[in-house]
Parts: sequence; C-alpha cells; structure tokens
Amino acid sequence: MNYSEQKNWKRIITFLPGKYHFNKEYYPSEEHWDWKGNDVHLDTFRNPDAEAKIILLHGVGTNGRQMSAIIGGPLAMDGYEVIAIDMPLYGVTEVNRRMTISYDDWVQLGSDYIDFERTKDERPIFLYGLSAGGMETYHIACRNSHIKGIIGMTFLDQRNQAVRNETTNNVFWAHFGTPLAGLSVKMGLGGMKMKMSVCSKMSALCNDKECLKELLADPTSAGNRIPMKFIYSYMNYAPETEPENFDVCPVLLTQPEKDRWTPLALSQPFLNRIKKVPVKITVLKNGSHFPVEETALEQLHNNILQFIKENL
Repeated sequence: MNYSEQKNWKRIITFLPGKYHFNKEYYPSEEHWDWKGNDVHLDTFRNPDAEAKIILLHGVGTNGRQMSAIIGGPLAMDGYEVIAIDMPLYGVTEVNRRMTISYDDWVQLGSDYIDFERTKDERPIFLYGLSAGGMETYHIACRNSHIKGIIGMTFLDQRNQAVRNETTNNVFWAHFGTPLAGLSVKMGLGGMKMKMSVCSKMSALCNDKECLKELLADPTSAGNRIPMKFIYSYMNYAPETEPENFDVCPVLLTQPEKDRWTPLALSQPFLNRIKKVPVKITVLKNGSHFPVEETALEQLHNNILQFIKENL
C-alpha cells in the first residue's frame, strides 16, 4: 500500500505553512522493504550525491508521511538523503499477520535498516525521532553504533513513574495501565488492541484544534489501535546501554516550547545522565508536540541542519 491510497495525510498537511505542502515537483518517492515478512513502507528523498543520510522515526501518534512533511522535505532540499520509515502498526506498512509487534521490534527494525543502508554505501547516518521516536533513536543507537548523531523531539524514559504520570491520559492509566497490559500478555491476549488515544494523552498532540481532529481521525497515526504487547513492551523497555555509559554519538533535543504532552522537564532527567557525549537542548518557539507552527518548524529545521554540519 502507498500513500496514494491513504487520504488523511493530505488533510493533515494543509495545516502546515504553504512551503511545506507537497506538489508534483516536491514529493517523496515511495519504496518498500521487507523486514521479517512485514512490508515496510519508506518515504524517500534519494540523493546519491548527498553527504549524509537522515532516517526519520515517527512516534505513537504520527507516521512517516507526516515526518516527511514537517522535516524530511526541507532536509532533502538542503541536499541530504532522507528516509522516513513507517514502523509496523503505523502508516501504510503492512504487518506480517503471524507477528504481534512489540516495541523491541521497532528498535530491531531500526537497527536492521541502518545495516541495510550500509550495504549500499557507508555515508554517515543521522537519526531524527518525533515524540516516542526520540527515545527510539537512543535505543537504536545503543544497538547499532553506525550513527553519527541522534535528534529527538523528546527523550522519555517510560520506566520513570513521573513520566508515566504526565504522558498517560489519567491517574488510572498512569498507575494501572502498564500492569494491565502485562497481565493481558501473560494471559495470551497480547494481540488484543486498544486505541492509543484511550491510554495516552493524545489530546495534547497538537495545539491547533482542527489539525488535532484530523490527526485523531487518522487510523494510521493518532487514531491507531495498538496491541497490548506493544504497549507493555514500550512502557517497560530497558536500553542496552544506560545513559551514564552511552558513548556512541552526540545528542540533540529539539523541544517544542508549547508542548502540552511532553514538556522539557520530562526529558531532562534522562539527558542529564548522559556525560560521555555532547548533549544539546534547543527550544522551538511556540511549537506544539506535533509542530505545525511556522517559527517552530523553521527552528527545528535550522537546529537539525546545524547539528548535522557540526558532526559530519
């Protein structure tokens, strides 16, 4: 399946400033990559002359096409090669029906895709992740050291109860949601699905209320249904390297100023533990968690561009 068969994204990107809208001359190519029987969809801006590649990772309320729109296209216009992955369960990736996807699958897929790109050439690779995709960049870097830098919209350690308190929908889900998901897995019900908007604070995904409505109506992003196995594995995921020992690459946090879901205070405790590599924090003026505000998008672009140039 391709995005030509999926219409929600077209309505969502109308809320972005005009220069971020795709047209006949400015549009990602679509590719497919097999991973363990999953037909993984890739939005690509290929450029064999590019100095570096940037791989984009969505979170639990977005998808690869949305990543292409807010940052993939602009970075491609700068001359970089950009790939936005639709992780299994999201976007138009078709899931292997014999698999119940876990968060660990996302991490392994990300690592395996880096290896796949390196079979073509050894150009430097950077990772960018929005929302949960931010911490995913870290988890992948712990598993695959062939990364020059990681950039995240947030770096949330969901093992931390304070993080759960703020990112889940209410006190019930903060304290009982993960144990209930774990019980479902133990009972053999790990494949049972729940809307992420039920248990998470998806209502804070975007500060533009009309855009939020479109995101929540999109079954390939914020309106998605997720297996209990994924929820439980995501909330309890332990990185292969704790932050005190992380030495793979520099880290950049691009924190939206008006993020009502994951404010800066939730990422700081984790980032403050990283001592062996440079960590930089930037704030995107007036930005939502999913930024559609022009100033925030421009600052996101400029900060990523500077970070890449500094670390090539």
